[in-house]
Amino acid sequence: MLTSVKNEKVKQWRKLHKKKSRDQTKTFIVEGFHLVEEAHYSDWEIEEIIYQTGVEVPEAWIHYPCHEVSDHVMDAVSTTQTPQGVIAVVKKKHATNRVIKRALLVDQVQDPGNLGTMIRTADAAGFDTVMLGKGTVDLFNDKVLRSTQGSLFHLEILEVDLLEELETLKKADITVWATGLDNANYYHQLPVPNKLAIIVGNEGAGVSPDLMEQADQRVNIPIHGQAESLNVSIAAAILMYETVKK
Repeated sequence: MLTSVKNEKVKQWRKLHKKKSRDQTKTFIVEGFHLVEEAHYSDWEIEEIIYQTGVEVPEAWIHYPCHEVSDHVMDAVSTTQTPQGVIAVVKKKHATNRVIKRALLVDQVQDPGNLGTMIRTADAAGFDTVMLGKGTVDLFNDKVLRSTQGSLFHLEILEVDLLEELETLKKADITVWATGLDNANYYHQLPVPNKLAIIVGNEGAGVSPDLMEQADQRVNIPIHGQAESLNVSIAAAILMYETVKK
């Protein structure tokens, strides 16, 4: 059992709280039984399991390298206020499926809760792909991971240059909608194409002008009350569900 936070193994785990270390090692950590189980049943590779003394590890996980740690070490490695006592170190996976029917493109969304919620909703709505543009919060941020509730293991998620990606999408006859207010049509007034990519933008600034210019269509959502706008994850949810219905 590992009992010291000065142990080299423990130090390496704690470094994974930082994006720099995650990028260098190409690994990240997920916490709690649900997220670890989602990783286990996906095609992502679990490198090792960390469990708190007294916590029972499911038999299906025993074939992974497992490390028992003291309460003190678990508190040091965990980022949650009430740890469940189990953490997995997971290897990053590059998306490979480029057959796209429904994609969500995320432009400079910086709130981890918003990004995680959009990924979870994309999964629930049956979208196949999520693309994260430059300036978007790191996919493997612990708050993003918790907000996805494991949905990142079910989708193709790519970190891309969205401007370059738009060219590829258009060559594949995928229609691109961008959310915005100026010169936009209400989404329900438009025919929904067979293949569609929806761009949602930064919480304050919206979709960047360069991307807006390249979109095939600008769309918005009717506001019937006094609110000026919708939260980006709510707007994304409405558009994703409405477009998969058609």
